[in-house]
Order: sequence, then C-alpha cells, then structure tokens
Amino acid sequence: MPAEPPFAPARTATLSFTRFALTSHSKANLPTKLCLTCGRPFAYRKKWRNCWDEVKYCGEKCQRNRPKSELPASAQA
Repeated sequence: MPAEPPFAPARTATLSFTRFALTSHSKANLPTKLCLTCGRPFAYRKKWRNCWDEVKYCGEKCQRNRPKSELPASAQA
C-alpha cells in the first residue's frame, strides 16, 4: 500500500473554499466614499469604525496633499 502524502491537496482547497463561502460579510457590502483629493472611491476600514463620518481621504498621502482651500480657519491667519 503506497504511503499517503502528509496533506491532501484537493481536501485543502475544498476546506478553504468552504471557509470562504461561509463568511457572512464581504468587501462588496461595505460602505464607500469618494476621496476629496484624488476622487477615487474607497471602502470602510475597521480602523475607521469610530470616526467613519469624519473620514474624508482614502489615505495619508491624499490627506497630506489635500486641496489648500480645505484648511481650517485658524490655520489661514
């Protein structure tokens, strides 16, 4: 009788697919916004869960390069 490999490739693929299929959420169901700097859509991220309403930019680079008219009144003095 031949020795079995330590793992069965077909079973591993089936298990990972089953685990993926049973997840209750996906990226398609997340809310999105448009970045004020680049105009690209970006999706909700877990780190923004407490401040999603205040998020305006898709990332740090867009926040650093935001339009000049977007500065607060105290910084324009």
